[in-house]
Amino acid sequence: MLKIGITGGIGSGKSTVAKVIETLSYPVFYADNEAKNILDSNPIVMKKLIEHFGEGIYRESKIDRKKLAELVFNNKENIEIVNNIVHPEVRNQFKKWAERQNKALVFNEAAILFETGTYKQYDKNIIVVADQSTRIERVLKRDNISRDEVIKRINNQWKDEVKIPLADYIVKNDNQKPILIQIENIIQDLIMIEGENQLISS
Repeated sequence: MLKIGITGGIGSGKSTVAKVIETLSYPVFYADNEAKNILDSNPIVMKKLIEHFGEGIYRESKIDRKKLAELVFNNKENIEIVNNIVHPEVRNQFKKWAERQNKALVFNEAAILFETGTYKQYDKNIIVVADQSTRIERVLKRDNISRDEVIKRINNQWKDEVKIPLADYIVKNDNQKPILIQIENIIQDLIMIEGENQLISS
């Protein structure tokens, strides 16, 4: 089994790519969704966050997402604290999930793989890219926020030029080349690699 990471900046369409992979009958773990569940339900994570940020970080046993966003926005120290608390639990859940799958390839879709160094734990990594104007328009349609806020979020993330050299595959989701063809080519290559690995280990 190969474990493959999927990532991309806000508005790149990484979730769309993940959904296409699912339609091709390969399992996808959605790390960001799992992180949200962990924030609301994992007692160890909840205890550590309260120790760092106080009882007010939770409201009626649910994370106060607005307050959390305020704490981490433009605050690298707080971002690191939250990531160091939440991401080990997410990785643990992915590991358990992957063990239950019976496919040659399993995928993990996550907003930040390269930034946290998590990409090193995967056999291969895919980055989804799109030009900035396309990304901005997508986020404006999806989220109820201003253009300036979208640009701030993009600028707070690692630039594609930094992430691309760390990736094994690139999917260009710019409405020019069909993403299905790109994904099928990547999966074909991954299946060949997995087959070679099986031959070596047998």
